[in-house]
Amino acid sequence: SCTVKTCWMRLPSFRSVGDALKDRFDGASRVTSQNVDLEPPAQRNDAAPHRVPRRDRYRFSLWPYNPEHKPPGAKDLVYLEASPGFCEKNPRLGIPGTHGRPCNDTSIGVDGCDLMCCGRGYRTETMFVVERCN
Repeated sequence: SCTVKTCWMRLPSFRSVGDALKDRFDGASRVTSQNVDLEPPAQRNDAAPHRVPRRDRYRFSLWPYNPEHKPPGAKDLVYLEASPGFCEKNPRLGIPGTHGRPCNDTSIGVDGCDLMCCGRGYRTETMFVVERCN
């Protein structure tokens, strides 16, 4: 008899994609870019604009910002500029800062005092709240 086998391409689960992206984000490295010179300077006509062939338009090399680190691979996540600090207020960038914000001293997440207070220290308050229920 004749059998037909059909293979369907399927996306991985959302969780596995998210976990893979998070792992790459955590391991991202800062790089600098350098354009690869496709034509020796002696042969280039400086009067005419330098035209780069379409296949070579995005040919540039990424080098680690720290020379002691290894160059990034094809699937590594990289960034060119460090993120601005979120501790101090910066109205131009729309960063409100973290002064005066409440934090959770038992949390190790982004709401934790160690991260949110940026090494400035914090004051712990204990409050008793009486609520009527039922």
